[in-house]
Amino acid sequence: MQASLSSSERLPLTQQLTAAYVISCIIAVGMAVASVVGLLVPTVIYPTAEMQQAFVPNDVVNLLIGLPMLLGSMWLTRRKRLVGLLFWPGALLYVLYNYIVYLFGRPFDWLSLLNLALVALSAVTMFSLLKNMDKKAIQAQLTGAVPTKMGGWVLVIFGVMFCLRAIGMLAEAGTSQMMLSAADVGLLLADIILSLLWLAGGVLLLRKTALGYAGGLGLLFVGSVLFVGLMMVLLLQPILTEAPFALVDLLVIAAMGLVCFIPFLLFLRGVMSKESAC
Repeated sequence: MQASLSSSERLPLTQQLTAAYVISCIIAVGMAVASVVGLLVPTVIYPTAEMQQAFVPNDVVNLLIGLPMLLGSMWLTRRKRLVGLLFWPGALLYVLYNYIVYLFGRPFDWLSLLNLALVALSAVTMFSLLKNMDKKAIQAQLTGAVPTKMGGWVLVIFGVMFCLRAIGMLAEAGTSQMMLSAADVGLLLADIILSLLWLAGGVLLLRKTALGYAGGLGLLFVGSVLFVGLMMVLLLQPILTEAPFALVDLLVIAAMGLVCFIPFLLFLRGVMSKESAC
């Protein structure tokens, strides 16, 4: 396929995305199965109260947010929308992040194999999508239309902040012999991976590289969605589990999320304005 952004009938791609569509559909089915099983038999899948508080609300969030964002990104891409193509890697990163936590945060059983498959498939498909984008064409289209400086600095700051926090907590647990739960270890590992990608993407955006333009919206997208998802988890925990309502945590997460929402919405507006102009 010839890469061009001047025609609404084409997307900036170097190859067809048939395999990415197929694998993403498999990922969507796997997410639905894992979440439904977790909600139907929570005491079996999550044998401790701590696991239930962490994962049962998140299963609901995965069905209400994670699954629609993946399918929606694919649908928009199928309709030749650039915004869908740029969202898609972010949706897969959401899957990767979440199921790293599930993989390390639960006892090993048959569902762990599904979680491992979701992690592997989402990682491979995410990097395949980025590889198959015509990044130079995307850069040419979006230069001057999206807030690279604001988006880049937000990604860098969040990347450094969450990475240092996760490494610090793991180091403290190791030196003080403090026991971290499996769910905490999984979450910290997922935070480190996501933070490194945020940091790398932010630097690339600040340097205004082609890869930065191609990956920036997806990274801001997944950050915004994760903050929304975490707020939903905090709201659902006292309803679905015996956890108390954490009002202070909710307000802190909302404030941090706002910092990510603003550059995301501005970046999205820039992409959509360029789409409508073509």
